[in-house]
Amino acid sequence: MREIVACFKWVIDEAYIRRGSGGDLDLSAVNYKISDYDRNAIEEAVRLKEKCGGSITAVTVGVPEATRGIKDALSRGADRAVFIADALFAGLEPSQTASVLSEAIRAGTQFDLILCGEGSSDLYAQQVGPRLAEKLGIPCICYVQKLDVEGDLLTAERRVEEGVEVVEAKLPALVTVLPDINTPRIPGVKDTLTASKKPVVTVTAAELKSIAEARLKTTGITAFRMERSCERFGTDDKEITRFVGALRKKGVI
Repeated sequence: MREIVACFKWVIDEAYIRRGSGGDLDLSAVNYKISDYDRNAIEEAVRLKEKCGGSITAVTVGVPEATRGIKDALSRGADRAVFIADALFAGLEPSQTASVLSEAIRAGTQFDLILCGEGSSDLYAQQVGPRLAEKLGIPCICYVQKLDVEGDLLTAERRVEEGVEVVEAKLPALVTVLPDINTPRIPGVKDTLTASKKPVVTVTAAELKSIAEARLKTTGITAFRMERSCERFGTDDKEITRFVGALRKKGVI
């Protein structure tokens, strides 16, 4: 029997973000969701459970109001959840998130395999998985597009710049998955109703020994703005020469 941990993050749904009048982001009417990449991690955990047996624990760090994320993760096939919740956990950066996760997992969560998305769909720092593996002292395989487990051996196909690399590691291990690895299923009504009956363990900041000091500080977030430049040219020889010069200046030719 395998004990699988699927880590996920409850993030702002980017479809609801609007551009403010001053170029900032208007978050006044946003909704939230499980990070798209983390849905793949939960789905892969469910597929491995269906193939090899075992159980799945969904783990997340967030503010107490993020309870909908717990229910969503449980409706997607997790057997139980660990909710590391405290008002202090608003806006954690990756090294803090990894520290909190590692301490909470060590405290009472059994695992043979930990699955994470390659990055979160808000910050997309791609740091939590590798940092968590380092703190737990286990192998880490990133950017995995195909995963198989036989006995205590994990075989993964990971995407690299030169192509696809096939690697092996003994369990316990941590894997970050690409969206290509699967298509997450959509929970049905029965799944949602069953989720309410599954056990949830809540961990607060007071129960942890320490919270790492932030190494990064977000000073501001502004909306992307595409600026277009338009310059008109005539058709005589002088204008054509000027046109060619403009293209060269911009590095087009």
